[in-house]
Amino acid sequence: MDGAELRVVTGPTAAGKSALALALAARHDATIVSADSRQVYRRFDIGTAKPSAEERERVPHRGIDVVDPTERYSAARWAVDAERWIDEARRAEREVLVVGGTGFYLRALFSPLFAEPALDPARRLELQRELGSLATPDLRRWCERLDPSRAHLGRAQLLRAIEVALLTGERLSDLHARPVRAPRFRARYLVVDPGPLLADRIEQRVDRMFDAGWGDEVGGLMNGVPEDAPAWNAAGYEAVRDQLRGLVAPAAARERVIIETRQYAKRQRTWMRHQLDAALVTRIDPTAPDALERAERWWSGATE
Repeated sequence: MDGAELRVVTGPTAAGKSALALALAARHDATIVSADSRQVYRRFDIGTAKPSAEERERVPHRGIDVVDPTERYSAARWAVDAERWIDEARRAEREVLVVGGTGFYLRALFSPLFAEPALDPARRLELQRELGSLATPDLRRWCERLDPSRAHLGRAQLLRAIEVALLTGERLSDLHARPVRAPRFRARYLVVDPGPLLADRIEQRVDRMFDAGWGDEVGGLMNGVPEDAPAWNAAGYEAVRDQLRGLVAPAAARERVIIETRQYAKRQRTWMRHQLDAALVTRIDPTAPDALERAERWWSGATE
C-alpha cells in the first residue's frame, strides 16, 4: 500500500466540490472520506453543510459525525482515522474519494506526520476556558508572540497553537517540521473553484442555511453544548448565537456569517495555492458546461 494513489477533491467552501464529488463517487462505487474539520462534530449539521441523509444513503461517507461537540479532534487523529476508513473501503472493493477543504487534514494524510504532544488534561481544560473567552483578534496577537508563523490562521488553529506553546514550551510549527514516519499515500488533486462567482455562491448558501432552520439548530445546541466547546469554532456559529442572544439583528448576523465564510475561503485558497504541488493539481470551474466531463477525465488519470 506504500505510495498508493488517492484521488482528492478539494477547494474553498461553497465552491461546489461536494456536489461534483458526489456525482463522481456515485458513478464509480466510491466511498467518500470527508476532510472537513467542521463536519466531524455531531449535531452541528446545517451550518457545516453536511451532506443530506439521502446523499449519504446514495454514497457511503466516512469522517462525518465522528465526535461529540465537546471533544478536540486534531489533524493527526483524523489522518489515523482516515487511513482506517480507506483500508475498510478497499477491503470492501470500493474506490475511495477524499473530499474536503481542511488543508491541515490533507497535509497530515499526505505529508510526514509530527508527534502529537501529550498535554496535561486539567491544565488544558483550564486554559481552554480562559482562551475561549477571547476574541479572535486577541488570540491572533497571542499567537504572533508564541508561534508567529501560525498567526494568520483561523480561530481553531490559533487556539491549538497557543495551547501547545503554553503547555509544552514548544511551537506547533516546529513540531510540524519533525517528521516521524513517511506517508502511506500520495495524492492527485481536483481543485474545484468557480473563481469570482464564489462570493455570490457563499451568500446564497448562507441564505439557504438560514432558510433551512439554522437558527433553530443553534438554539437547540445552546441548550446542551457548553459555550467553550470546540465545535462552536465553525465559521458563522458565533454570529448566529449572538443573534439568538439578542446582541445583533438578523441582518447583521447574516452579514457577519457571509464575511467570516469569505475570509475562511480566502485562507483555503491561499493554502491550496502555496501547499499543493501544481504538478498534481487539476483545476476546474464547477459552473462550466463540461465540468463533469472534465472531472471524469481527471478521475481516469488523463492529463489536460
